[in-house]
Amino acid sequence: MLLGSNLGDRIYYLEQAAQLIHEDIGMIIKKSSIYETASWGIEDQPKYLNQVMQVETKLTPKQVLHAIQFIEKQLGRVRVEKWGSRTIDIDILFYDQKHIQSPDLVIPHPLLHTRRFTLAPLNEIAPSLMHPVLKMQIAELFKQLLDNLHVYKFFHTQHENKDI
Repeated sequence: MLLGSNLGDRIYYLEQAAQLIHEDIGMIIKKSSIYETASWGIEDQPKYLNQVMQVETKLTPKQVLHAIQFIEKQLGRVRVEKWGSRTIDIDILFYDQKHIQSPDLVIPHPLLHTRRFTLAPLNEIAPSLMHPVLKMQIAELFKQLLDNLHVYKFFHTQHENKDI
């Protein structure tokens, strides 16, 4: 899963989302560092904090989607415009090695291989994970990435950010 926040106390929203994911969806196996990025899609917005986590669940992909939407709503997410600012955004990147294509759910996430803010944290925790559609490992996708968005490892003391 990819978590993102660019409104309010961004660390708080990432932490609360992780807690609710643990309670409502399943055990968090791995978490990446937190990364700060410029806004993608609509550029004149506050910077995002992003984090990827691997979650073990007994829920079906559709159940995970509904649980995520409920968590987002609990944390004040309001859907106004595509790629608009938000307190929290949670995306399903993969579900095992499944390929799901339905009107309300596409897995793997269709844009994950084009976004540095997704691949940088994903490469940190799962570089050898195979993309089930593209048949490439995350590390390979990251090396071939054309997206030049600045992505920084986020440290609570802002002057320690490291460009990725």
